Amino acid sequence: EVIELPLTNPELFKRVGIQPPKGILLHGDSGTGKTLLAKAVANSTNATFIEIVASELVQKFIGEGAKLVKEIFDLAKKKAPSIVFIDELDALASKRIELGTSGEREVQRTFMQLLAEIDGFKTLGNVKVIGCTNRKDILDPAIIRPGRLDRLIEVPLPDEEGRMEILGIHTRRMNLRGVNKQVLVKKMVGFSGAEIKAVCTEAGYFAIRDKRDYVTQEDFLNAINKVLASEERDGEEYLHMFG
Repeated sequence: EVIELPLTNPELFKRVGIQPPKGILLHGDSGTGKTLLAKAVANSTNATFIEIVASELVQKFIGEGAKLVKEIFDLAKKKAPSIVFIDELDALASKRIELGTSGEREVQRTFMQLLAEIDGFKTLGNVKVIGCTNRKDILDPAIIRPGRLDRLIEVPLPDEEGRMEILGIHTRRMNLRGVNKQVLVKKMVGFSGAEIKAVCTEAGYFAIRDKRDYVTQEDFLNAINKVLASEERDGEEYLHMFG
């Protein structure tokens, strides 16, 4: 409704007499498929997909970040219909208490340029913005106020049915022997789509190390344990750094 309909049927909005939203914010845990979802929308509308990572924008020289934002949106208008996808939006649009350093001021300048570009769109322009963040809680309210990225869509971790579908996709080309997917899915409660993909890759490596051309249930169970151990280690490192 928010992205596809205005791009594929703008006349509908003119006839009804309303302005379609300019963009949406996808939020949720990392690895849940937010980027994938945005690419799927672009593909279904035959729109140009322009992906930018906010953390890279804020590392530019003074004045470069804001200039780059303007150039990206100019390109989007030229290539319309198009979707500008901004990953890690919180790196650019988080609440800032003070702007003491030149770096903080530069981030603010880049952020203000982004707001200006979103506000400056023609009402029925064929450019839509999809923001993406794992940290909705620290976003500046200015970016999600009405008229900007005002549709907030949570992309949650997959449920059991979702995990089964994701596992099916990533094992589609794998040579499996004696694998019970139902058991595996129950052992992957709380796994993201990215983690399920990692399990499939690791299971394949266990088979290769054992000089086999097929993957077994034991390979998958070992892979699940390895991914779980990796997540625990990452969590401990995060606590050590920031806790």
